[in-house]
Amino acid sequence: MVEDAATGYCGAVVGFERTYDGDFVRLEDGRGQRRLFAMREAAFLIDGAPVTLTRPQAAPRAPQRSASGSTKVEGLRARTARASRIWVEGVHDAALVERVWGHDLRVEGVVVEHLEGLDNLGARLAEFEPGPGRKVGVLVDHLVAGSKETSLTRGLGEHVLVTGHPYIDVWEAVKPSAVGISRWPQIPRGEDWKTVVCRELGWGTPTQGWRHVYESVNSFRDLEAPLIGAVEQLVDFVTA
Repeated sequence: MVEDAATGYCGAVVGFERTYDGDFVRLEDGRGQRRLFAMREAAFLIDGAPVTLTRPQAAPRAPQRSASGSTKVEGLRARTARASRIWVEGVHDAALVERVWGHDLRVEGVVVEHLEGLDNLGARLAEFEPGPGRKVGVLVDHLVAGSKETSLTRGLGEHVLVTGHPYIDVWEAVKPSAVGISRWPQIPRGEDWKTVVCRELGWGTPTQGWRHVYESVNSFRDLEAPLIGAVEQLVDFVTA
């Protein structure tokens, strides 16, 4: 509530208007009537004391976040692709990595490639020839002690880093709450995991089920910690 010193009109500040003659403030009195007053120096009173009104400054925008949780820099061009690479074992893994970390990877110039099966790792490394400034990070499903995946990823050299998650399928690395279930079904060994999961959850075919899983992931908060940590280790490794 302010008072116009010249006229004695009292009212609440309800808006501002910029005209060719300068800035004006709009006041509304107790009867709902509104008037415009020029915002001149010491032109108003609050509790009898002269004041100068100024237009409020726009609130600073909160920094935007990418899906991975990092600060999103607007207008920044993606850097030229690095020689280093991140290889992802499964096609669904690659899609989730791109969905959550895509902005960061483009900014850093990191290329993500589908490995098309861990059995191809040795041949791909021999062809790629990792070295200083030419590193390879590998993301693997079901990387647990004693698994075939663990035995295939040992002794690959200082320019190769393998990380992974403990889940049979990367779908399980999506939090159940994100896809609208209380928990992922327990599937007996030897059965096709995606097919049985989709049957038990009523998701139709594995293709339809994957679409539901993929579209449910909007940020890193929808993923389990082991997958988040594994990917971020690889990004740090190939960009160091």
